[in-house]
Amino acid sequence: MNRREVLLRGVALAGAAFVGRAQATEMKMDHTHHHDMAAMSANAGLVSAAADCIQKGQVCLNHCLFLLGQGDKDMAACAKSVNQMLALCGALQQLANQESTYLPKLASLAMDACKKCEDECKKHAKKHEACKACGESCAACAKECKKIAA
Repeated sequence: MNRREVLLRGVALAGAAFVGRAQATEMKMDHTHHHDMAAMSANAGLVSAAADCIQKGQVCLNHCLFLLGQGDKDMAACAKSVNQMLALCGALQQLANQESTYLPKLASLAMDACKKCEDECKKHAKKHEACKACGESCAACAKECKKIAA
């Protein structure tokens, strides 16, 4: 992977994080709709934990990719586990918001991915703040997943 690819991936991840944050802010600020707030908040803890995991995971993945680009191969397993966690937590957040019947099964799988990601991030937590934050966020998300996992 060359430097250009690493930089482009970093820009893409930052852009995705910005758009996600803007959408979340827009949703919080839009009080003009009269929806049943109780139904929307049934999985609020899980949605919030998944969102935090995604945000911190994107930062961690970007950091891992940068270090991999610099030749630090020790970050490969961390990058892989974060990438897989991001895919599952994205789906988890969507299904939790929809109160899907598939949510308990996905929560079980996401819990496993979060635990694996936490374990990998712990290996680098003392040296890399991004890994520490991601690992802590994954632990919190796994705890929320456990509450509803099948």
